[in-house]
Amino acid sequence: MDVTSDNPWAGLGLNGVEGRVLEHLTGLLSAEAHAVAEAAGVSASEAEQALRRLEQATLVIRTGGPRTRWAASPPRSSLGALLARRRTELARAETLAERLYTAYEAVSGPRSAHLVEVLEDGHEVAARYTQLLRHSAVEVLHLAKPPYVTADETPSREPAVASGVRLRSVYETEGFTDGVSLRTALSGTAHGGELRLAARLPTKLVVFDRAAALLPVRADLPAAGSLVVHSPALVAVLAALFETLWERAVPASLESRHDRPLPLSRPPAARFDERTREVLRLMATGMKDDAIARVLGLSRRTVQKHVSDAGTALGAKTRFQIGMLAAERGLLQPGSGGSRA
Repeated sequence: MDVTSDNPWAGLGLNGVEGRVLEHLTGLLSAEAHAVAEAAGVSASEAEQALRRLEQATLVIRTGGPRTRWAASPPRSSLGALLARRRTELARAETLAERLYTAYEAVSGPRSAHLVEVLEDGHEVAARYTQLLRHSAVEVLHLAKPPYVTADETPSREPAVASGVRLRSVYETEGFTDGVSLRTALSGTAHGGELRLAARLPTKLVVFDRAAALLPVRADLPAAGSLVVHSPALVAVLAALFETLWERAVPASLESRHDRPLPLSRPPAARFDERTREVLRLMATGMKDDAIARVLGLSRRTVQKHVSDAGTALGAKTRFQIGMLAAERGLLQPGSGGSRA
């Protein structure tokens, strides 16, 4: 639950309309409701509702006369009393939070509850993942490999990474043609995420702001549950593992999928266009033609033509030679222009 707010009156339990109404009245001896509504930029009914709630909080009073008028109560005393009540409520809430933590620790184990959480249910894992992702503010590091969880264990809607958060993902090539992994990768790259591929990964892993990490209890059985690690030392080790795998992985992009337009800025005279370079990059990870075709949304025959044309242009006869020469000429780096004739 997000308890932050841009409303400066939220700490007093007032909404924005109530705050504007109160501010307006503190500068006047009194005013009628319609004038208050006009000054606050709200409807008459909204102003009336705000005035009644402020009256219940003893922040405004009705004044006599032929027509009802409203006036602010002395702010120092009225707001001071409200602040005192809010402080009392906050103190009670802190006491309740401490009692809940004590109960949680008693059930989960007093020495480990604050270092590692054990999540046994698939829906609980999905909910915790969503919560950690939405509260990430700096970066999210992601290792993905099969077997993937089933559809009913994933969130109903893939949560988006907040604006400004850097997302880096490494996918294992063997399972990258799986529908779940493709949808997740497409979602991530659509939000500015960076993608690389590796032949083999030791485990699934997500690191959130280098403050918490999510990984499975058993790498071969997602249904066995997951661990949420909070220990700074363990999270640092897991983040270092990711960085090592990231450096060794092959950069990849899904921008050259058949269902996505190619960049208009691509030089027409370049020997290798972006789609051909993407085919070569995926081939270099060990992917077969069928897998490359599915990832890029192309036909197998189209992929084979890209490989064949690249081999002819590079003077290579085997896939190994094509990969070696493409790497030497910098064709495996995203955005590389490629060699010319």
